[in-house]
Amino acid sequence: MNDILPIILPILAVLVVLGALIPVLMKTRKNVKNYPGTRDANDPVQAPGAGTLVEDRPAPAPAPERKAPGGVEVEGLETVEVPDNAAGLETVPVETPLPVAGRLIRLRERLVKSNNILGKGLLALLSADKIDENVWDEVEETLLLADLGTEPTMQLVDALRERVKVIGTRDPEHVKALLREELIKLVDPTMDRTLHVERHADKPAVMMVVGVNGVGKTTTVGKLARVLVAEDKDVLLGAADTFRAAAAEQLATWGQRVGVPTVKSDIDGADPASVAYEAVKAGIDQEVDVVMIDTAGRLQNKVGLMDELSKVKRVIEKLAEVDEVLLVLDATTGQNGLNQARVFSEVVNITGIVLTKLDGTAKGGIVVAIQKSLGVPVKLIGLGEGADDLAPFDAEAFVDALLN
Repeated sequence: MNDILPIILPILAVLVVLGALIPVLMKTRKNVKNYPGTRDANDPVQAPGAGTLVEDRPAPAPAPERKAPGGVEVEGLETVEVPDNAAGLETVPVETPLPVAGRLIRLRERLVKSNNILGKGLLALLSADKIDENVWDEVEETLLLADLGTEPTMQLVDALRERVKVIGTRDPEHVKALLREELIKLVDPTMDRTLHVERHADKPAVMMVVGVNGVGKTTTVGKLARVLVAEDKDVLLGAADTFRAAAAEQLATWGQRVGVPTVKSDIDGADPASVAYEAVKAGIDQEVDVVMIDTAGRLQNKVGLMDELSKVKRVIEKLAEVDEVLLVLDATTGQNGLNQARVFSEVVNITGIVLTKLDGTAKGGIVVAIQKSLGVPVKLIGLGEGADDLAPFDAEAFVDALLN
């Protein structure tokens, strides 16, 4: 018996210890299994959405794209500031633009000095001693690099090849005359480039200015208002770009410079349709000649923003016809500008193009590409930041500037 005790005692000790541990382990297991999905209110690391286990919590939904409501009811549109007339504007010297002829000369001088390869390159090629297939290939390449577009390029090259072949000339002046004639045909002087800004019997003419970010829409509105005032038009501006910081103030500053009132909202992110509506309504009440609506820049591939632009136009049409929708394009964007033009034309039916920054680009051919693709004329061109660097587009003057 004494021999067995040393063996039995350790076994009994182990059993006693296990007997004490088993209830504790069972209790702990039970707590783990039934641990609630909520944390105590005083827990400093409580996660958002308490009451749902973290692993079961759905991922946060992406922020919705800003999109205009589908309806165009004018009831409930936000109230915006409407000046009675220009009399209350801060007194500043009212500027007077150069006459049209003076602006055209200034723009032509700028274009002649610009880095354009369209005219210079073609003249160099077509004045060569021998005009063979290699030369014509280079002519095509030059035209395509100038963003003329494939179809207009082939049209111009085929016409020039035929005329050069028939006449057999190598004289630079003669070749230049042929090139000038064919380019003018492509730019098409027969297109109606008139700005429709004549007042109707009982309502003002309404103009919307649209485009992507950074092309100079607000500046274009200000410069054009300056021109219209010089032509004795009574103008009112509507600052419907409510999402760009200080856009309304920038437009109001242009208005002060030329002595016209600006309808704007003091609320950041206000409904642009509200501003446009109030501007047109004020234009009707005050019997002005032209109401110009500046809109926010928007990418052409953002459906919600394009819907919003469409809504602005529809709300305006509750009061008056929109006579002009000018699309402002940056000439340096080339073929991307053509893509922008197509989308904007589908959304708001643009009536004319304002081509800016034409002096710093070799891509003057975009004028032809846009007109050929959309059947919409380039009505105005801008060649700089100056107040007088905006003028009516003239096909012959443009081609002559390209050919220096």
